[in-house]
Amino acid sequence: MFPGWLQIALVVLLIVLLFGRGKISELMGDVAKGVTSFRKGLKDVAETPEASEPPQTKTVEHKQTIEGEAVSEGVSAAAEDAETAKRQ
Repeated sequence: MFPGWLQIALVVLLIVLLFGRGKISELMGDVAKGVTSFRKGLKDVAETPEASEPPQTKTVEHKQTIEGEAVSEGVSAAAEDAETAKRQ
Protein backbone atom coordinates (compact mmCIF):
# COMPACT_ATOMS: atom_id res chain seq x y z
CA MET A 1 0.00 0.00 0.00
CA PHE A 2 1.41 3.40 -1.01
CA PRO A 3 1.45 6.39 1.35
CA GLY A 4 -1.20 9.00 0.68
CA TRP A 5 -0.60 12.68 0.03
CA LEU A 6 -1.58 13.54 3.62
CA GLN A 7 1.02 11.15 5.04
CA ILE A 8 3.73 12.57 2.78
CA ALA A 9 2.79 16.15 3.75
CA LEU A 10 2.95 15.21 7.45
CA VAL A 11 6.44 13.72 7.09
CA VAL A 12 7.68 16.81 5.18
CA LEU A 13 6.19 19.09 7.86
CA LEU A 14 7.93 17.12 10.64
CA ILE A 15 11.27 17.28 8.83
CA VAL A 16 10.96 21.05 8.38
CA LEU A 17 10.03 21.49 12.05
CA LEU A 18 12.94 19.34 13.27
CA PHE A 19 15.71 20.70 11.06
CA GLY A 20 14.43 24.13 10.05
CA ARG A 21 14.46 25.69 6.59
CA GLY A 22 18.03 26.98 6.94
CA LYS A 23 19.54 23.62 7.78
CA ILE A 24 17.71 21.84 4.95
CA SER A 25 18.78 24.43 2.35
CA GLU A 26 22.37 24.24 3.61
CA LEU A 27 22.30 20.46 3.34
CA MET A 28 20.91 20.57 -0.21
CA GLY A 29 23.61 23.11 -1.17
CA ASP A 30 26.29 20.72 0.13
CA VAL A 31 24.76 17.86 -1.88
CA ALA A 32 24.78 20.02 -5.02
CA LYS A 33 28.46 20.91 -4.49
CA GLY A 34 29.28 17.22 -4.07
CA VAL A 35 27.49 16.25 -7.28
CA THR A 36 29.23 19.06 -9.18
CA SER A 37 32.62 17.97 -7.85
CA PHE A 38 31.91 14.34 -8.77
CA ARG A 39 30.94 15.26 -12.34
CA LYS A 40 34.05 17.44 -12.69
CA GLY A 41 36.19 14.53 -11.50
CA LEU A 42 34.61 12.17 -14.04
CA LYS A 43 35.18 14.72 -16.79
CA ASP A 44 38.86 15.15 -15.81
CA VAL A 45 39.46 11.39 -15.84
CA ALA A 46 37.86 11.02 -19.27
CA GLU A 47 40.01 13.81 -20.73
CA THR A 48 43.40 12.48 -19.58
CA PRO A 49 45.35 10.95 -22.49
CA GLU A 50 46.99 8.30 -20.26
CA ALA A 51 43.63 6.63 -19.67
CA SER A 52 43.12 5.90 -23.37
CA GLU A 53 46.62 4.52 -24.07
CA PRO A 54 47.10 0.75 -23.74
CA PRO A 55 49.71 -0.40 -21.22
CA GLN A 56 53.13 -1.04 -22.70
CA THR A 57 54.83 -4.39 -22.23
CA LYS A 58 58.57 -4.86 -22.01
CA THR A 59 60.39 -7.91 -23.32
CA VAL A 60 63.35 -9.60 -21.69
CA GLU A 61 66.29 -9.68 -24.10
CA HIS A 62 68.63 -12.08 -22.35
CA LYS A 63 68.06 -15.26 -20.38
CA GLN A 64 68.51 -14.59 -16.70
CA THR A 65 67.44 -15.99 -13.35
CA ILE A 66 65.03 -13.91 -11.29
CA GLU A 67 64.16 -15.16 -7.80
CA GLY A 68 65.09 -18.71 -8.66
CA GLU A 69 63.08 -18.87 -11.89
CA ALA A 70 64.57 -19.01 -15.37
CA VAL A 71 63.31 -16.37 -17.80
CA SER A 72 63.45 -17.18 -21.52
CA GLU A 73 64.42 -14.76 -24.24
CA GLY A 74 61.47 -12.84 -25.74
CA VAL A 75 59.05 -13.43 -22.84
CA SER A 76 57.08 -10.29 -22.06
CA ALA A 77 57.28 -8.85 -18.55
CA ALA A 78 53.49 -8.84 -18.26
CA ALA A 79 53.29 -12.56 -19.04
CA GLU A 80 56.03 -13.23 -16.51
CA ASP A 81 54.19 -11.26 -13.82
CA ALA A 82 51.01 -13.22 -14.55
CA GLU A 83 52.86 -16.52 -14.17
CA THR A 84 54.39 -15.40 -10.87
CA ALA A 85 51.01 -14.29 -9.55
CA LYS A 86 49.46 -17.67 -10.42
CA ARG A 87 52.15 -19.54 -8.50
CA GLN A 88 51.71 -17.46 -5.34
